[in-house]
Amino acid sequence: SFSATQDLERDMDEVKVSFQNKTLALQRIQLMVALRNKMKQNDNDSRLITDTMKHIVMLSQAVIVYQQKAREKEQKLIDLKRKRLSLKKAGRQKLLQIHTMMKKQKEEQESMKVSETLKKIRAKLQEERQMTAVIQSVFQSIIVGSKINWAEDPSLKKTVLQLEKNVY
Repeated sequence: SFSATQDLERDMDEVKVSFQNKTLALQRIQLMVALRNKMKQNDNDSRLITDTMKHIVMLSQAVIVYQQKAREKEQKLIDLKRKRLSLKKAGRQKLLQIHTMMKKQKEEQESMKVSETLKKIRAKLQEERQMTAVIQSVFQSIIVGSKINWAEDPSLKKTVLQLEKNVY
């Protein structure tokens, strides 16, 4: 059926390829025998063949040398690309470190600003307390200097006792 036909076609293709390979091998052998026989004649044609073969060998060796050089250059290129990639990664890490340091510095500066602001507020509070203490002292002196019996007047008594309280 269909698969059997496909199998036969595949087998036939394999036989054709095998036949072509064997034909090429036979032709190479025949060519080598003809060349050997021609070389034994030692005439101008055989010397030309010998010179051509030497030239082919020399060119083949040059090709091998250049291929080796090309492989070495490719390896250097690969190494350079790896180094570039590692430098790129290191650069990214340094940028990240710089960004982190700048962020930390900014936070420290903001913290210092807050600290300075708190110092100013505390100084202002201290100043206000001192001013309040002076005012309390002045009111007490006015009440005592007026020779009024502040203990008998409830609102005045409350005010004097309130002035007695420590501002701090």
